[in-house]
Amino acid sequence: MKKIIAVTAGLIAFGFASSAMAASKMVGTWEWNGYTVNCAEGGDNGLSCKVAAGPSNVGMEMIMSKIAEKDGAYVGKVKHPADGKVYNAQMKFDGDDKVVMVGVTDDGAKASGTFTRKK
Repeated sequence: MKKIIAVTAGLIAFGFASSAMAASKMVGTWEWNGYTVNCAEGGDNGLSCKVAAGPSNVGMEMIMSKIAEKDGAYVGKVKHPADGKVYNAQMKFDGDDKVVMVGVTDDGAKASGTFTRKK
């Protein structure tokens, strides 16, 4: 029983570490198709990304779940800055200043794009 508890605690800690790692890499200001998104550690899911400027949805929180590391990418539920739909998203860094995101909604709509860190 003690081994099970220790293994479970280790897996939970690893999950928090993965979420924290994703959060720290995402912190900053990002741009995509006329939108500016500010990401900071914290919030309900350990990472908060809000639309700071753009043609619509200014002030909207985009991160809808904890972000986890899986197969060299980060995955989680992310709200699209333009249409507000929630996508099951996969994010891969291309260097330190680009994140390529692809996602699909629960009803099958697909979206993709590259977010570039604003300097």
